[in-house]
Amino acid sequence: MDRRGLLLTGALGLALPLAARADGKAARQGPALLTISGAISRHNRGPLNPALDQLLVKHGVKFDAAWEFDAAMLSRLPSVTIEPTLEYDARPHRLRGPLLSSVLEAPGVAPDAQVMLTLRAIDGYAVALSLADARSYRMMVATAIDGTPMSLGGLGPLWAVYDADRLLAFKDKPLKDRFGLCPWGLYSIDVKKI
Repeated sequence: MDRRGLLLTGALGLALPLAARADGKAARQGPALLTISGAISRHNRGPLNPALDQLLVKHGVKFDAAWEFDAAMLSRLPSVTIEPTLEYDARPHRLRGPLLSSVLEAPGVAPDAQVMLTLRAIDGYAVALSLADARSYRMMVATAIDGTPMSLGGLGPLWAVYDADRLLAFKDKPLKDRFGLCPWGLYSIDVKKI
């Protein structure tokens, strides 16, 4: 190969990966914390691997392509803060993270999409709710509690949650009944058209 061909090949080798990640947000650098599958229009990973995606397989998740978030990708999204009283200690705690609707926009779920979401936790707990309800509750994907990143083995590393103290649908319920739609240890969201 002549020098010109070698330079062109090298330049294309550098340019193609950069073009594939032009927004800088699609490329996962760390471990995947959240996998979004189903009715999405953008993907940054291929099909489910039955040998290596053991938790997804055990929980019945299936997909040909999906979107994965690592911690850095989630931290680049605009964050909100809420202070609900939690059922575990009956005290208010400051939770911070992006709105669930913002998280879903990255893989191409339109804000007004008519879809149902299945939010799945690492312990197998799963809840279904519409995107419309998630938006009306201002549901968030909490990544920090009281200024500290949430840990695996606690409520994290991700928790789909809303400010139940300030929502008419939940504020008058007993504390133990307010967070049934809020899986802690969130790791998977499946999106289905209604």
